[in-house]
Amino acid sequence: FCFLQLEYPMPILAGISIYPIKSLDPHFGTEIRIGPGGQLEHDREFALFDEEGKWVRGKRHAKVHLLRAKYDLRAMSVSLREEGKQDAQTFHLLKDRAKLEEYFTRFFGLKVTLERNEKNGFPDDSNAWGPTVISTGTLKEVAAWFPGLKPDDVWKRFRPNLVIGGTEAFWEDRLYGKQGEGVAFRIGAVRFQGTNPCVRCVVPTRDPSHAEPIPEFARIFMERRKASLPACAEGSRFADTFYRLAVNTRVEPQEAGKELMIGDEVKLEM
Repeated sequence: FCFLQLEYPMPILAGISIYPIKSLDPHFGTEIRIGPGGQLEHDREFALFDEEGKWVRGKRHAKVHLLRAKYDLRAMSVSLREEGKQDAQTFHLLKDRAKLEEYFTRFFGLKVTLERNEKNGFPDDSNAWGPTVISTGTLKEVAAWFPGLKPDDVWKRFRPNLVIGGTEAFWEDRLYGKQGEGVAFRIGAVRFQGTNPCVRCVVPTRDPSHAEPIPEFARIFMERRKASLPACAEGSRFADTFYRLAVNTRVEPQEAGKELMIGDEVKLEM
C-alpha cells in the first residue's frame, strides 16, 4: 500500500493517487502538480465512452475490475492486461489511440472510444472537480466494519486521491459545511475548498480485482456510518443517505502549477 502508515503530531499528506484513465487502476506518486483546471495533473485525463456517449465505468460495467493498468506518465504510456493473465500490452496514450480503442472494444465486447480532456479531466462531480480527500484513520475504521478487509482494501474500493495521516477517523468530515458552504484548508502551498461528503455508488461493494461483491455492503456501511458520524460533521449533508465517504473539493485556477508532496502539512483556514 502506498500511503505512509505512521503516527504524526499534526495532519500531513500521507498518500497520493490519480486515475489517468477514469475507472481503471490508480497511479501513485510522492508529488503531484495541480492541473490547469484545478484537478490533479493527469487525474481522469482520459475516459472511455460507448456508442451512446456514456462513460464505460464500474457503475455500469463490472468487467472494468478485471483489467489491470500500469502507467508511465513521463512516456505517456499505459500497459494493460487482463486479471489472471501474464501478458501485457503497452500503448502510447496519444499516438496509439486507435489501437487502445480496439483493445477496449474487444475487452468489453462493445464499441469503445477513448477521449481526452487535458484541462479539466472527467470528474464525477462537475461542481467539485478537485481531488477527493480521506484520512488514514477513516480507512482503518471502515476496514474494521468488514471482516477480512484491510485499510488498503478500503482505499482500493473508494478510490480517493489524497490520504491525510496523523488524524482520527473521519477527520475529513470537518472539511465541509451546510449546502453551499465551503471550508477552506491548505495542503502545503495549495489552497482547497472542501465542498461535500462524496455519495458513493455500487463500485465500493465489489472486490476491485475480481468484481465479487460483499453481501449487504451498502446497508452495513450506512448503519455504521450513521452510528459513528463525528460531532464535526454537518448532519444535514446526510439527510438523503449515509452512503457517503471522503470529501469532494474545489481548487481555484490560480493554484494551477503548484505542487503537493508527501509530508506536506495540512491546515484548516480559520
